[in-house]
Amino acid sequence: MGELTEKAKGNVNEAVGNIKQESGNPETRAEGRQQEKKGEAQQFKGEVEGKLGNDV
Repeated sequence: MGELTEKAKGNVNEAVGNIKQESGNPETRAEGRQQEKKGEAQQFKGEVEGKLGNDV
């Protein structure tokens, strides 16, 4: 179950990060890049959990 949860959180963070990167405000764009990276890390964590059978 953790795998799906992490992947879902990752998808949301990536999507929100991409939207923020379209902003005219440089601070918001920077936040968007950070949020997108967080989402990518969550996706990766979900993949690892899936391969290890949620034993992490």
